[in-house]
Formats: sequence, structure tokens, C-alpha cells
Amino acid sequence: MSSLTQIEKLEFETLFNMSGGYVLEFTNASFQRFVHDTIGINPYDRKYETYGDSKANRLRAIWYIESDQKVGKLLQKMLEYLKTDKTIKGETFTKNQETIIKECTNTINRLFGKEVIYTDTEEDFLKKDFKDISLEKLKLDSSIIDVLQNRINEINKCLKSGSSLSTIFMCGSVLEGILLGTALRFQKEFNQSQLSPKDKKTGKVLQFHEWTLNSLIDVAHDLKLIGLDVKKYSHSLRDFRNYIHPYQQMSSGFNPDKDTAQISWQVLKATISDLSKS
Repeated sequence: MSSLTQIEKLEFETLFNMSGGYVLEFTNASFQRFVHDTIGINPYDRKYETYGDSKANRLRAIWYIESDQKVGKLLQKMLEYLKTDKTIKGETFTKNQETIIKECTNTINRLFGKEVIYTDTEEDFLKKDFKDISLEKLKLDSSIIDVLQNRINEINKCLKSGSSLSTIFMCGSVLEGILLGTALRFQKEFNQSQLSPKDKKTGKVLQFHEWTLNSLIDVAHDLKLIGLDVKKYSHSLRDFRNYIHPYQQMSSGFNPDKDTAQISWQVLKATISDLSKS
């Protein structure tokens, strides 16, 4: 049973637009798939019929039945989904929604047993000035530094020419390269993190070349190498990068603009800044 309070539930219900029995824009099938992929349960099992058959009622039952860790992970991914969906559609949150998001983020941190802190809004994040960004400060292998620097030079060219989609893909590739290089530098720490991805059959931590960008981001944050804001926006960049597949971009209607490209570039600079301090 999770420890969500009634006020916390109300905040998530408001944010996810659950008053009519719906949950965001999920269909029954996509809701089932999302929940299963995130926390490994089937929301349409009979035990989740406590409050009724709608998606909203089944989500409420999950909140009641499942542990803080499972509920926290599901809510975290649903919040990320909502933010990404807004960005893809070129929509923005209202001031009231931004306030609720901050409260919901604190609730998720509490469920995970983490320190409750406030995170910057997207506008605050974009206003940050990351000066003296240098790959050399990361102390990665010199051969990969040259490759990454060439890609950063190309990112700057893409930004100047208005090539938003190329900017996003290049930022995503450099982000993954930097985090993988950091993992190779701190192999023991990355392998010993509780969030390190493991082989489902053997239970052993996967080789670094098998790690996804998702795992690299989560473990880097778990080791306090990157801040919560950087983690959050890095996952957004990771989602943007997935649209390198043309048919996925077509089906979603994703059409990045200059603002999306600037967010991606800011995420990359913020990551380099945090890792340099570490």
C-alpha cells in the first residue's frame, strides 16, 4: 500500500485529467501497455477493480494497493510522458499546472525516500548561463574527447542554420557519449548503483555497451554526478532523440522547432557543467 495522501492524489488527478474516468490521452490498450512496461503489472487484473473499471479508477486502485516504490516510478514516468507530449505538441503549461508539477515532483521524491526539493521550471532552466563549458574538464579518454568536440562544433552549426531536428539528434548522441565515457571512468561506482541495469536471467550488471541512455542518466543522477533538473531534462532529450526513426516521427506528429533545439542544447551544456563539478 502506498503512502499517497488525499491531497497528493488530488494533485495527480488534476494534472492527469482523471475526473471523467480517463488518464491523460491513453486508450485502454496504451494505458495497459504503459503501466506494464513501467512497473510490470497488468492494470486490468481483477484486483485493480476496487473502485470501478475506468482507467482512472484502476490507477487509483494501483495507488492504494502497490508500494511507494512502484507507485513513485509509475507517477514519475507518467509525469515525464505528460511533459514530453506537451513539448511535442508545442503546448505550454499554465502557471497553475507548473505549481502542481512542482508539488507532484516533491511527492514522487518522497515516495522514493529522497530529499524533497523544488526543481526549476523549463523557463528557469533555459535562463541558466553555463559558462566555460569544456569537455577537457570531464577527464574522459582523449580519443573520445576529439570525436565529441567535433560533434559539438557541428551542433553549433546546426543551431545557427536553424536545423532543429539535426541539433536534437546530435545533442542526444553527445549526451550518451559523455555519460558512457563517465561510466567507463567510474566503472566501480556505476556497476554498484542500485539502478544499474541487470541481465534478467543471471542478475548480473550488464556490460556498459549494453546500457541504454535511460540507465546512464538514472545512474549518473543516483551517484549525484548530475542534478535532478539535468536528469529530468536529459530524459526529455532522450525521448526527442528517439524520433530519429522517420515512421515514429510521422505517427506522433513530432515537429521540432528552434525552442526544442535550444532546450536540447541547454540540457547538454548543463550535463557537462554538472559532470565537470563532480
